[in-house]
Amino acid sequence: MFGTAEHSGELSWLLDELVHNVPRVTLALLLSNDGLAMAVSSGVSNEDGEHLAVVASALHSLAKGTGRHFDAGSVRQAMIELDGGYLFVVAAGGGTCLTVFAEAGADIGLVAYEMARLLTSFPRLKPGDSNQR
Repeated sequence: MFGTAEHSGELSWLLDELVHNVPRVTLALLLSNDGLAMAVSSGVSNEDGEHLAVVASALHSLAKGTGRHFDAGSVRQAMIELDGGYLFVVAAGGGTCLTVFAEAGADIGLVAYEMARLLTSFPRLKPGDSNQR
């Protein structure tokens, strides 16, 4: 999909911009629907990136299953609120998801807006329905 080093570098740069420009966002990661990390923001270890990719993939899959079961349509966003922050997962099109972790106190509306804006800023990452499968 985004297999070249050039695409991965471009994507990592975009993820870094999101982390640096949105208050309290600490990491961002692009993953395949099957839980493989494709690009990650700076400062995230391989182990943490792989773990987050699996968690985000599972969360998105559970959300899709819930939508199907209750005939509620496509997943727009999945979010977990923790004592220490928020985990967001959105479909990024082409069988991918974007996940972001933001610290407690983050403006969740701003985080969601900036995630959507990021997806439209890179042609290969336009928001899309990844509910197939």
